[in-house]
Amino acid sequence: MFDTIIIGAGFAGAVLAERLATQRQQRVLVIDKRQHIGGNCYDCFDQHGVLIHQYGPHLFHTDNKQVFDYLSQFTEWRPYQHEVLAFIDGQKVPVPFNLNSLHSLLPKSLADSLELKLIDRFGYGVKVPILELRKINDKELKFLADFIYEKIFVNYTAKQWGKKPEDISAEVTGRVPVHISRDNRYFQDKYQAIPAQGYTKVFQNMLDHPHISVMLNTDFKDVFKLDLETGRMQFMQSEFTGQFIFTGLIDELFASRFGELPYRSLAFKFEHLSSQQFQEKTTVNYPNDYDFTRITEFKHISQQVTPGTTIVREFPQDFERDNPSRNIPYYPVFTDENKQKLDRYLAFAEQFENITLVGRLAENRYYDMDDIVARALHVFDARFASPG
Repeated sequence: MFDTIIIGAGFAGAVLAERLATQRQQRVLVIDKRQHIGGNCYDCFDQHGVLIHQYGPHLFHTDNKQVFDYLSQFTEWRPYQHEVLAFIDGQKVPVPFNLNSLHSLLPKSLADSLELKLIDRFGYGVKVPILELRKINDKELKFLADFIYEKIFVNYTAKQWGKKPEDISAEVTGRVPVHISRDNRYFQDKYQAIPAQGYTKVFQNMLDHPHISVMLNTDFKDVFKLDLETGRMQFMQSEFTGQFIFTGLIDELFASRFGELPYRSLAFKFEHLSSQQFQEKTTVNYPNDYDFTRITEFKHISQQVTPGTTIVREFPQDFERDNPSRNIPYYPVFTDENKQKLDRYLAFAEQFENITLVGRLAENRYYDMDDIVARALHVFDARFASPG
């Protein structure tokens, strides 16, 4: 019945389904355990008419013109420049930490001196990873690095990952820079925009094809079986000899053969308020106060005009496979021990020629939205673009 079965209706699965159906005329089935398409990018209107992001804010940004042009087939865009504040010592300052943050938090004479030293050492407009800045042998710069580390980075990271920053891979810590500029934007990519009708509409347009079928509210293990010894596959108790694309947990696909991989989950507490606006910017981080990491106000993103406003507080938590309130994996945990386990899974996966792993969870890599679209397009070109 199907040439390819895809597990997961997020960007990785949707892009590959669209490409296979439109470019190869394949019959594709997309299976997702949730009741909706779009994965963690899913958005919807709450009961007050505010367009919310159900799994936390998703802000599209990229320097990749191919990715932007590809997605532009499925949506019109509304320009959006994301700014984030952090609540530090009773005031809100821009993050990533920049020269404006520097002058907001420190005395003028010290801030002036540090600004000159930063520009002299690194140049203007440069982003320096916080852990690199901490290694510099200069008394004032060392003070600044420790100040930023303690006030903005260390407690936020501890809440987000449940670990000390030094125990997290540089792939994660490198994403938290000090920006030597006065640009308050969170991203500096060439293309920054929000889908005009929301993310869910993008997925609906991508999957709207007669060759694509979607099966929601379905755990793939209930309808698909993989014999780990022979590589034989079954779908709905019948032999399946087509292609199988998997975007879920790699350890789950292979029945935890080499042990379970750890992930981090999130809990979201939504609240609707009668006021027109709750906070100055879309997102305010709380690295040192409260149990949550940030508050997002969605009307800053949608630019809607409604009587009230909806916010969400974000609480990082441990991932628990059998706990419905904790069993959504948002982030792989990157450590040397976990990498060794992952390498065994990836090596084992290579023996299954009809199985393709794509995505943050399947590959255990951190992908932004544009990264995973680019990755899916690359996988299609490399593995499926030509018959055979």
